[in-house]
Amino acid sequence: MTSIMTNASAMTALKTLNATNKSLETTQSRIATGYRVAEASDNAAYWSIATTMRSDNKALSTVKDALGLGAAKVDTAYTGVNAAIDVVDEIKAKLVAAREPGVDRAKIQSEITQLQGQLASNASAASFSGENWMSVDSSVAGYNATKTVVASFTRSSAGAVSVGTISINTASTVLFDSAANGATTGVGILDTKYLATTGAVGSFVAAGTVHAAQTTAESANVFTVAGLNISALTNSNDDLATLEGYIKGVDNAIKLMTTAASDLGAAKKRIDIQSTFVSNLMDTIDRGVGTLVDADMNKESTRLQALQVQQQLGIQALSIANSNSQSILSLFR
Repeated sequence: MTSIMTNASAMTALKTLNATNKSLETTQSRIATGYRVAEASDNAAYWSIATTMRSDNKALSTVKDALGLGAAKVDTAYTGVNAAIDVVDEIKAKLVAAREPGVDRAKIQSEITQLQGQLASNASAASFSGENWMSVDSSVAGYNATKTVVASFTRSSAGAVSVGTISINTASTVLFDSAANGATTGVGILDTKYLATTGAVGSFVAAGTVHAAQTTAESANVFTVAGLNISALTNSNDDLATLEGYIKGVDNAIKLMTTAASDLGAAKKRIDIQSTFVSNLMDTIDRGVGTLVDADMNKESTRLQALQVQQQLGIQALSIANSNSQSILSLFR
């Protein structure tokens, strides 16, 4: 039936053209933004996942920065310990030279004094971002020898988030602890007291207390690497034994610093490995999010061309459908 009131062909052509135009708008939006899922209305589930993962990736970026900061602190402490080892090596060499009878120990002491000043200077300078792990005061309220470095940000299957850390115990790496002088709360490797007696020479005096091997008399005959003085020593057997005790004590300090440097090096290696892992994890998350929401530009460009052709054909079909009613006029001429 031919009707001038209802043009079914035109209605069908218009509906098809509208659908084509809508698909064309969607494709153009994907090409313009680069996203297949740019808004929650595009795909609520994928948009929610992508938004959450992007937020987590920003947190991981901060974790990576924190790892870099932690690595710098550890590296600064390692540099300080390593420099101290070199200086204490020099002190040990001077003490060995002073063991030779007839040498001027006062002049050797003047060199040692300069080296001791260099030790204190190095420890004070080994600071990064206002934090010093080499020269501390463990008696200060809130002091904690265990340092932490933010290392991870994780989200459980239930959605709970947590921050992981790497702990570094600096109790055995401190060179100077101002609380060691007359206090029992902590000691540094260079200002702790070593026995200068033959029976327990070089024994580490833990936490400033009298070592188990010490007698009351021995507790008064101790020295520190940072404060030893050989200028008054003579060639008597007792003084030579004391000098040998100094040598052994200094050597013990070198061993402790070597262990400290090894511990710091191991911590630095772990931080570097974790930093690499976090960087790779961020890339993996980016790829995963991209798989969910990124547009396939090859596919969209092909689809755009097809829709443009469909749009042109739809316009022509609508024009033809509208012109059909014009033929009715010829019946009334």
